[in-house]
Amino acid sequence: MLKLRIIVVACAVCASVFATAQEPVKPDDAAQYRQSLMNIIGWNLRPLRAMAKGDQPFDAAAFAKHSARIANTSDQLLEGFPKGSDAARDTRAKADIWANWDDFQAKLKDFDTQAKLLVDVSKANDETKSKEQLKNLTQTCKACHNKYEAKR
Repeated sequence: MLKLRIIVVACAVCASVFATAQEPVKPDDAAQYRQSLMNIIGWNLRPLRAMAKGDQPFDAAAFAKHSARIANTSDQLLEGFPKGSDAARDTRAKADIWANWDDFQAKLKDFDTQAKLLVDVSKANDETKSKEQLKNLTQTCKACHNKYEAKR
């Protein structure tokens, strides 16, 4: 009876290991995922930039909403760059990303940090501080894109 229990437990452990194993991500799927995230971020940056430039009146509630959407997306970006995904057919990601992984990862972490700070600042409804933090955030975008994005 004890042997049977051991066998059942061992089989259950093996089954759970195999069930959680994932097949490798295809390069095109990874590129599509990261491009989707970038589109979401860009979509939400547009109204923030318009407010910052004065092209649109400052709306504290809208600023906070779009900031939160960016922050909710920012911590997912790194998942979109698995090793080997530079082989995707439609990507602007330079191979330098994987050759300089620590730097790239630090840039994405900085973006995530600045995105979270943007949410915190926007909650205070302070237009000047919100615009300043938006500038900090967009500088992290530029720092990464200038180094790791191939231009078309």
